[in-house]
Amino acid sequence: MEETFSIKELFQTLRKRIVLIISITIIAMIVSATVSYFILTPKYKSSTQILVNQSKTDDSAFYNTNEVQTNIQLISTYSVIIKSAAILNTVKNDLNLKMSISELNNKITVDSALNSQIMTVSVTDSDPAIALDIANRTAEVFENEIKKIMNVDNVTILPLADDQENQSPISPNPTLNIVIAGIVGLLVGIGLAFILEFLDNTVKTESDIEKLLELPVLGAITTIDENFEAKLRGTNNGRTRGAS
Repeated sequence: MEETFSIKELFQTLRKRIVLIISITIIAMIVSATVSYFILTPKYKSSTQILVNQSKTDDSAFYNTNEVQTNIQLISTYSVIIKSAAILNTVKNDLNLKMSISELNNKITVDSALNSQIMTVSVTDSDPAIALDIANRTAEVFENEIKKIMNVDNVTILPLADDQENQSPISPNPTLNIVIAGIVGLLVGIGLAFILEFLDNTVKTESDIEKLLELPVLGAITTIDENFEAKLRGTNNGRTRGAS
C-alpha cells in the first residue's frame, strides 16, 4: 500500500518534531564553533613575487614579443625548480627549520596569472612570521641559484608590503563553518523528523485507521474525563438536593 503525504501533513510533521530539528541544528553549530575556535590551528599566508625578465645590457634595446613569450614559458620550469630540493634544502638550513623537505614543499605554492611574467610564491603556516620568512628566503635563494642552474640572469624579486605578519588567518573561517554546520544540522534534523514519522506505525487518529484498513470509520468513542464526570455528578446532586 502506497503512502502519500499532503503539504499539510508535511508541515504537521515538521511542527511535531520542531524541538528535535532545532536541537540538532543548535548542537551542530555549537560543535562547529568549538572545533573552529578551540581545536583547529589557524593558518596564515604570506607571499612574495618574482619577475621573470631578460636583463638588457643595452639601454636602448626594447623587448620583443618572442622574448616575452619565452619568459612566460620559462615560468612553468621555474615553478618546478623553486620547489625542488636544490632550493628548499638551502632555505631549510638558512632558517633552521624543524621540518622535512617534504613538509616544507607542502607549505609552498607557486602561481602565475595567464600571460604574466610574474610568479607569486605563497607560504602557509601556523606562524605568520615563519610564513613570511620562508616566502622571502625561498625567493632569494631561487634568485641566486637559478643563475647557476640555468645560466641565466632574468629573475628579480619584487618588494611587497612588510606588514604581512599582522594579517588575519586564512583558515579556519569560524563564521562560515558555523553557517554551514547550521544548514547541515537543519537538513539532518528535517530528514530525521521524516524518518521517525515514517517508522512510526502506531494508530493515533481515525484517519490512521482508514488508511490502515482502507475502510470508512462509522463512529468514534470519545475519551471521558473522570474528573469532569465526577464534577458533573456533584453538580447534579446539588441541584437535586436544592429541589427537594
